[in-house]
Amino acid sequence: MRKLVNTLITLALFSASVVFAADQTIRIGVAGPFTGPYASFGDQFWLGAQKAVADINSKGGINGNRIELIKADDKCTPKQAAAVAERLVGDKVSAVVGHFCSSSTLAASKIYAKAGVLMITPGSTNPEVTEQGFKTVFRLCGRDDQQGDVAAKFIASDLKAKKIVIIHDNSTYGAGLAETVRDALLKRNIKTALYAETPRGNKDFRSLITKITELHPDAIYFSGLHSDAGPFVQQFREADKKTPIVAGDGIVTTDFVTSAGGHKITKGIYMTFGVDPRTLSSAKQTVKAFQADQIDPEGYTLYSYAAIEAIANALTKTKSLDGKQLAAWLHQNKVNTVLGEKSWDAKGDLNQSNYIMYEWNNNRSYSPK
Repeated sequence: MRKLVNTLITLALFSASVVFAADQTIRIGVAGPFTGPYASFGDQFWLGAQKAVADINSKGGINGNRIELIKADDKCTPKQAAAVAERLVGDKVSAVVGHFCSSSTLAASKIYAKAGVLMITPGSTNPEVTEQGFKTVFRLCGRDDQQGDVAAKFIASDLKAKKIVIIHDNSTYGAGLAETVRDALLKRNIKTALYAETPRGNKDFRSLITKITELHPDAIYFSGLHSDAGPFVQQFREADKKTPIVAGDGIVTTDFVTSAGGHKITKGIYMTFGVDPRTLSSAKQTVKAFQADQIDPEGYTLYSYAAIEAIANALTKTKSLDGKQLAAWLHQNKVNTVLGEKSWDAKGDLNQSNYIMYEWNNNRSYSPK
């Protein structure tokens, strides 16, 4: 009898700790760079999450409970990301949509995992994010080893380039992606003629560009974010107007065009990114709603929207605020989102990624190549 009573008490305490009460507000953090040079990506995260939560709350919330978003600015630095993660844990969030910069996500994910908080990053692509063995860490984008292979295939097969220059910003994202492109090219028997780093935030590339032009490369791969890629492209085009330039998903924002000095300069620049969610039938109505508010849901906006959808599905089905239970449900179930049906493997990676190549047009937009 005593054993039965103890079991019942344990079950009651466990249930009380994970099941949310009626009229309880559900807190979800949105973490990313909301100030500084990378704020455009944080804005994409916020717009997507904000719209998703508004849509869910307008329909009654989660089992009658409203969602509240908490914005957390990590400035794309690991130190700030760790501080942000500690604050969000202290605020008792049930889940976090974020972070963006891979270095920030790696720093924060350790804290969320220890606290048992579900984290879904819409945009961190470094493979290490999901190689840490944390069961509560997921992503809604692909990995750098996947997009790096797509870039290498395009450089080798479409551009038919033999002499390649690879430049990276020495960040976790930039260096990691550059390495995967270099390795993928090597598998295609293409050696890199120059593999160089430039400090993140650098605005003077003239000496590097001189070194590049002396090599007469067939193609250049730039691995970094738009705020660095823009000035590099602008200065390189002053010296060389023809050599193809390829980049990763770190430039998937119209701020890239601005930072490069205009659409005439960025026209013809290639980049890898997932299939544009704005073109998906699953996102049609949501895109129309954004456009009605004079918002173009570019880049990771709809990825963030989908992250909220995934979290909401887990909350609804489990009736729990416990991050480990939410994560366990996501590992075992498929979720319908604006990005289509999504499911994850044991690591928290998508079972399918969909990177393709894009080309920037002369109207501040990009189209599939």
